[in-house]
Amino acid sequence: MTVAKIYISGPITGRPNYKEQFATISRKLEADGHIVVDPSVETEGLSPRDYMRISLARLEAADEILLLPGWENSKGAKIEKLYAEYIGLRVREYTGGHNGKR
Repeated sequence: MTVAKIYISGPITGRPNYKEQFATISRKLEADGHIVVDPSVETEGLSPRDYMRISLARLEAADEILLLPGWENSKGAKIEKLYAEYIGLRVREYTGGHNGKR
């Protein structure tokens, strides 16, 4: 298996349990030996613009992006997906399997 740096993308705003969801998937990916870039672990109190700037910079460090369920309803996740495609990252949707489809 090839180790990948995987950026997790999904809805955060308005989701009270998003940190738990991101953490659960992060643990699964790390158990498979991957390096996880998790945008849910951020400084509190920044503006949406600040979070997006930080997220796009972190996305630059990844090999691929993993889209969580509901990503299509998230402005930020849609931007991250488009940017990932633009810079040539592999784009996958989380399917609920151990590490999504590879």
